Parts: sequence; C-alpha cells; structure tokens
Amino acid sequence: MLIRPRRNRKSAVIRDMVQETQLTTSNLIFPLFVIAGERAKSEVDSMPGIYRYSIDNLLREVESCMNLGLRAFDLFPNIDDTLKDPLASESYREGSLYLRAIAEVKKHFPEACIITDVAMDPYSSDGHDGIVKNGEILNDETLEILGRMALAHAQAGADIIAPSDMMDGRIGYIRRILDANGHNQVSLMSYTAKYASAFYGPFRDALNSAPKHGDKKTYQMNPANQREALIEAELDALEGADFLMVKPALAYLDVVKLLKDHTQLPVAAYNVSGEYAMIKAAARNGWLDEQRATMEVLMSIRRAGATAILSYHAKEVLEKKWL
Repeated sequence: MLIRPRRNRKSAVIRDMVQETQLTTSNLIFPLFVIAGERAKSEVDSMPGIYRYSIDNLLREVESCMNLGLRAFDLFPNIDDTLKDPLASESYREGSLYLRAIAEVKKHFPEACIITDVAMDPYSSDGHDGIVKNGEILNDETLEILGRMALAHAQAGADIIAPSDMMDGRIGYIRRILDANGHNQVSLMSYTAKYASAFYGPFRDALNSAPKHGDKKTYQMNPANQREALIEAELDALEGADFLMVKPALAYLDVVKLLKDHTQLPVAAYNVSGEYAMIKAAARNGWLDEQRATMEVLMSIRRAGATAILSYHAKEVLEKKWL
C-alpha cells in the first residue's frame, strides 16, 4: 500500500501536528446562576457541580474562574415567585437582583466579558418568553419589554446582550434602542436557532422558570427543521446581530455547521443543561469516561463551526486540566 493514513496517527506528536480542530479557553463561556441573599450557594439537583450563587459568592466564583483563564460569563437570574408578574417588570427595575449582579461583576472584574440573557420567562408569572393574552404569546407587544430589559443590562455594564426569547424582530428593535441611548458598542448575541427542546429541563429547575401552562412551540423552532435556521440567521444579520447562536448544541451540530457555512458572523452554540446532565449521570454510574466524553462533546461543537461554546463543563475542564 502506498497510502497509509495511520502513519499520521502513529505518535502523539504527529497526531497533534495534524489535528484539524483546536479548542482553547478562549472558545468557552461559563453560564452562572444568581440568587438573592448573602453567603448563599445551592447546588442544582439535576446539574451536579453547578450552583446558584448570591452576589457575594458569585464574585468569588468569577474570581476563581478568572484565575483559571476563563474570562467570559453568561449570567442567569433565579427570581422569587413573589416578584414575578405578567409583564416581567422585575426584569428592568432599578436595583433588581440581576442588574446589581451585572454591575458588581463588572465593577470588580472590568476585564471580564459579561453576557446577559434577555427574555421574560425568569421574571414572568406565566413562565413564557413573551406577554401572554388568552393563551397566545404576543410578539410585537413583547418587544417593548425586551427593549427595556436590554437597555437596563447595557446601563448596568453588560458587554454582550443575548436575546433568547425568539420573538420576531427583536434584534432590530433592541439594536435601535441601544444605539439611541448611546450603547452602540454593546454587542448582540442572538439566539438565532433556539429549538423547542427536551434538553432544557435542568436549566428550568435551576431558575424555576418552566411555563405555567402550554409550551413554547409557537416561538421556539421545530426540532425537525434545519433550513428554517437560515431564515432566522439572515434576519438576525440584517437586524444587527454580532453573533448567531444555536441552542441546544449537541443535538443540532448540523445546524451549527449550516450557519457556519452560510454566514460571515461568528457562530455560538449552547451546550445545554440536559446535555451536561446526561454526561454527569452516565459518568456517576460508571457507564462512560467523563473526561473523554466531555472533551469529545466540546470538540464536536467546535468542529461543527462554533467559535464560542456556552458550557457548564467550562470551569471543570480547566480545573482538571483536561484542555
């Protein structure tokens, strides 16, 4: 045989030399959950190793991550039910938990990149991403609330705002609001292709944000559809998005690749809570090698074309020197 591909696999040095895809710390974004109180830290039952932090402990966790070289964080709030209402007014109230968390992290770690989540569901008494009227999710009426929320995040110090609601037109609406108020340097990371997925369960446990009725299929995408993501991507790009995101990641690697091949914008992917929980559960039962499985998953997302990967594995990968 003249051609033997195994010659390029015969040693670690040569395997590293010909490796096509690189995964680095710079590709990772660590999601963090914020709760009210002081000196509070509670583990998410369905996400072993992941915690909800009060602001003081959140600052300690961010510092710990920064010392490992992890510099990008996506914050999510766990809001008490007593503060929720149909219009998610807590989402933009001055002095709210989430806005204080953003401001405190930026104050203590100005070099960190803080990404914020724009959607009504953590603050809504209905648990939906938009205003609910007679069982219908109202699109255009929701945009005003999303704009207020995004502006409040920018004023608190957010570097990147990530609308996850999937309302039509929200990227353009938010971009105009930010620019009109002097925040033209704040980036938008759009949840471009966010699917109505079963893999969000543990995340909703972490935030207590599950819908109180119905589902999200009228605004999140059908898992059977791929090319529809191109429509969303084109609209988001035209409306001023700086990043396009696919969520979930592992079950939608084809969509990550599709967007990578059809857009000039950076593509992000969210390695979601259910994907994380599956590996943790299988590893605890001795069914797979956690290190190898975790790195294989992250590398697959990177290989598909994601520049940025939101993953609950991010800190552990660096702590255990898997990367």
